[in-house]
Amino acid sequence: MTNTTRDSQGRTVVVTGASGRTGSRVARAAEAAGLTVRAASRATGFDWWDRSTWADTLRGADAAYLAHPSDVGAPGAAEAVGDLAREAVGLGVRRLVLLSGRGEDQALPTEEALHASGADWTVLRAAWFAQNFSEGPLVAELRERGELVFPAGEVREPFLDVRDIADVTVTALTSGDRYVGRTITLSGPRLLTFGEAVAEIAESTGRPLTYRAVSTQDYGERLVDFGLPPREVTALTEIFDTLLDGRNAHLSHGVQEVLGRAPRDFTDFVREETAAGTWKG
Repeated sequence: MTNTTRDSQGRTVVVTGASGRTGSRVARAAEAAGLTVRAASRATGFDWWDRSTWADTLRGADAAYLAHPSDVGAPGAAEAVGDLAREAVGLGVRRLVLLSGRGEDQALPTEEALHASGADWTVLRAAWFAQNFSEGPLVAELRERGELVFPAGEVREPFLDVRDIADVTVTALTSGDRYVGRTITLSGPRLLTFGEAVAEIAESTGRPLTYRAVSTQDYGERLVDFGLPPREVTALTEIFDTLLDGRNAHLSHGVQEVLGRAPRDFTDFVREETAAGTWKG
């Protein structure tokens, strides 16, 4: 295994999706821990779909955080992650942390591709992000229409603050071999329905925000109308059917195990985003 016990100072971690929801927080947390961050995105010349861009990004690094750009269970994700991981190992970058989905059967081939790469791997299986309500397509619905339409029914989910993903990632990368070869499952500290989550945002902002549940078929038709390719829509709706069938209506304790503290609460997230004006109409 790699010598991951040396001091964080001077170590370089490649962060894929460094401008995205999780990658941006991983980059900040890594820098705060004394790691040198090498951002990997199209803006810096890295492209998940162009293998010729990988070597220049990976060469000379000590570790990498891998977040697939669409979904870890999407078509092609297993091949892309497996190929990138093998490329990394071949260049001496053996320490890899993969962001995966808690309860997502479609993600298992991608995890297995990482296992088979020869890397010193850690897999983080994350619950639904709290930041899905503040960043990306869902926030636009709340901000502009005052309504969130989503195929989650009354399923309860322990929404996870992505800053906890970042903190766990950096701890895994700076703790020697302690988390090598391990799968860590992460969630927030309590269960909420999507409707209850929207109600918390409404109460905090003073806006009459609502949640409307629809079927995955209806939601898929909306996504097609929004311009998403039908193949991608089919994959996403299959993933939603899996993740939102009730299997994830329980807490996981990976944050406490790795960080020695409770996960950040959804209420704290809502308070901070309200103060930042995230959901102002």
